[in-house]
Amino acid sequence: MNALIMASAAASTTGLDSHTWALIIGGGIFLAFMLLLLVTVSYTNVGLRHEIKPDDFDEHRQFKSHPEHH
Repeated sequence: MNALIMASAAASTTGLDSHTWALIIGGGIFLAFMLLLLVTVSYTNVGLRHEIKPDDFDEHRQFKSHPEHH
């Protein structure tokens, strides 16, 4: 892995060293995960807006909700 980083640093014409690229890529990944976390928390808040209602008993149901495997 270090050889790959050194090779990319040698081929780089921007003048940024491998440590700077690692921080940029790691920061991008971190921001992507934080965005996914924000979306997850938003949907959790939407789900908690309504109170949970119990299912009505269905007397015409033919099968159990969780059938046993043979």
